[in-house]
Amino acid sequence: MKKIIATEKAPKAIGPYSQAVACGNFLFTSGQLGLDPATGDFAKGGVTEQTEQVISNLKAVIEKAGFTLNDVVKATCFLADINDFAAMNEVYKKYFTGDFPARSAFAIKSLPKGGLVEIEAICYKD
Repeated sequence: MKKIIATEKAPKAIGPYSQAVACGNFLFTSGQLGLDPATGDFAKGGVTEQTEQVISNLKAVIEKAGFTLNDVVKATCFLADINDFAAMNEVYKKYFTGDFPARSAFAIKSLPKGGLVEIEAICYKD
């Protein structure tokens, strides 16, 4: 049975999708941008600041569903510029330590609203 997850601590969906969907022991999040949920604006600065906000948003959605960042088994990172990979990775590794989740990272032509980074995750717990 699937359950729709929504929290005010992350930006509202900007389209016809849910912030996350829980299904059994799994949680599938939608991609999170570096938008401040209070203002709807991107975090001030560059990819480092946006990545901090992305992970804060992702964490809020994951925790609303009763999971933690330690339950992430797969993350997918999307970058507007692959040259920002190292900066994104510096922030990412502060939050994911030890047994790292599997991960993919892609440079894409553009992200919604002109974002610099977007991250989605799949979580699992027993």
